[in-house]
Order: sequence, then C-alpha cells, then structure tokens
Amino acid sequence: GNATAAANAPAAPAMEALSIPVTNMRKSIARALVGSKTQAPHFYLQMEVDGAPLAAFRKALNAKYADLPKELGGIKFSVNDLTLKAAAEAVRRVPAINRSWEGETIQQHANVDLAFGVAIDDGLLTPVIRAAESKNLHQISADAKTLIKKAREKKLTPDEMSGSTLTVTNLGMFGVSDFYGIINPNNAAILSIGATIKKPVVNDQDEIVVGKVMRIGLSGDHRTIDGAVGAQYLQVLKEILETPALMLV
Repeated sequence: GNATAAANAPAAPAMEALSIPVTNMRKSIARALVGSKTQAPHFYLQMEVDGAPLAAFRKALNAKYADLPKELGGIKFSVNDLTLKAAAEAVRRVPAINRSWEGETIQQHANVDLAFGVAIDDGLLTPVIRAAESKNLHQISADAKTLIKKAREKKLTPDEMSGSTLTVTNLGMFGVSDFYGIINPNNAAILSIGATIKKPVVNDQDEIVVGKVMRIGLSGDHRTIDGAVGAQYLQVLKEILETPALMLV
C-alpha cells in the first residue's frame, strides 16, 4: 500500500549550503521594492469574483481562435491575457487609479502603461504593455506573449520595463488563492490575481452550489489614492470579469 509507494518514491535531492551572489537584477529589485515598501504607505483591499463567466468566455474564444493559423488571427488566450485586458478596460471608468506620486504633484496619466509580472529563474521582471487601454484583446495577448518570451530569454530592454502606470501580478498558475503585491514604483496600485478555485458559494436564490471563485486583491499607495478609489476600481473590474463581453465593446 502507501508504505511501499513512499519507499519507492525518488529521494529528495540533498540540501546544501549555498552562498549566492546578488546579481544586478536582484539588486535593482531590492532597491525598488525597499523604496516602495518604506515610502509608499500601502493599504490592501480584496474582492471575490465569480470566475465561471471568465472561464466560459476563454473556452469559447479558444474554441474559435486557438486552431486558426496566426495570419487569420489564430491565438490562444490565457487567463492572464483576459485579466490584463479587463484591468486596462476598468481604468477607463476609474481613471484616478492611473496616477503616480511625484512629490509636489500627483500625475494622472492619459494612457494605461500596464506592467505585469513574469517569473524567471532568478527573479521577477515587469515588462510593460504600452497604451493598453487602446488595444484589443488580440493585441494585448500578442504583446504579452512577445514580452514574456523576451523576459525568459533575458532580452527585455530597460525601456520595455520602465514607465508603467499600473501593474497586474498573477500567481493563479501556482494555485495561490489570494495575496497582495508590493507596489511597483511609482504606480498608485498593484493588482493581484489569484487562482480560480472550485468551492461552495451561495447563489442568487440563496442555494449553496459549486462555484468558481477568483480573488482579486489591490495594494494601493495611500499618498496617491484613497480606499474609495481602490474599491471603485475593484468593483468595476469585478463587473468586467463577471461579464467578459464588456471587454469586446
């Protein structure tokens, strides 16, 4: 039974003491995040989203597009693509989230330069999709794929990683249900997207049913925005994620 299975399991690799030199990338991550965490007073908000409509929407899109050749618009959409598009879309309705603290002024930006986290071997890179609010789902997905590939091959230019106005970070693919990111300087907020998890939920008829729950978190810079702005933004984002056709209008 289980004892034999355990006995036959491959042995875990031996632990070893390591002294790991701090790369320039880790140094710059450390500098930026220590700066953000010590200077930006973070506040945290969270909302629960019904993940079923988004999952169905993605399935329908991929049924239509995944097998098409590239030149006919063939593309496979990830959950990340959809949340990036939704995040940019929500800014149109709550533009105050798209601000930065500049000391003597608070800057509200005309474009959503949307950064997103890409985990690589020895760190985290945050490439930026420029003017994401003006791009359709196909364009956002194509940009994201290009930037992820460059990040993994360590070919991102400094320009492709700077000047963001808002950041989305997604740990759903690791099964993390909810978390809060550290704000990317000088953004007013960072969004954190968790995994969509099946669990009992109470529906509109007060029945307990199996639901798909996704949690979205927001860390905000309280110098730049207040809780109400963060809450309004999450409300709009929730509405878009739960009615994904809104991304196409």
